[in-house]
Amino acid sequence: MKKVKIPEATIARLSVYSRFLNRMEKNGVDTVSSGEIAKGTASNSAQVRKDFAYFGGFGKRGVGYDVIDLNRNIKEILGLNKEWRAIIVGMGNLGKALAYYHGFSTRGFKIMGLFDNDPQKIGEKIDTLTVQDDQVMEKFLDNNEIDIMILTLPAEYTQAVVDRVEGKGIKGILNFAPTVIHASEGTQIRNVDLAVHLEVMSYNLTHSINKEQE
Repeated sequence: MKKVKIPEATIARLSVYSRFLNRMEKNGVDTVSSGEIAKGTASNSAQVRKDFAYFGGFGKRGVGYDVIDLNRNIKEILGLNKEWRAIIVGMGNLGKALAYYHGFSTRGFKIMGLFDNDPQKIGEKIDTLTVQDDQVMEKFLDNNEIDIMILTLPAEYTQAVVDRVEGKGIKGILNFAPTVIHASEGTQIRNVDLAVHLEVMSYNLTHSINKEQE
């Protein structure tokens, strides 16, 4: 049987659905409809049902979805039923903000180490962790099972850092630098360029305004 390729947009929406279901759980809600999920996540009920259909569907017609069971299923699909251990390399303003963000831990991502090459930043305490000299990063990876590396470096240094961790067990790289990076086959790379997102918004705002003026 041919394996169905799940659209990336569907995976992104599953994450949004799960966060909504977390709130429903905290509020003591037992069951929820596709319409309620759609309303709570700025989607539509047909899209919600289509997204769930990729995985066989979870609810019963006329009954809705069990909130706890649905959220558990979505988290298993997203791989959030295990702990993912990560490090952050580059402790500028963005790196610090990510280090302080407690939302990672609630979704199964544990920040294990912080690294920088700036002597003024090395030794700084950020939340519960201390910034380490990036020269000990390889040794740290040898002694700790780390899955994900988060890069918040200037673009010109990013590829060199990626090359240094080759063969150190890193399975995924979240790259905030505005540059393309290359890693060994099988390593998942996600590039997050905030300027691109702003420029897309600028485009949409500009053309929305122009359309209204026509």
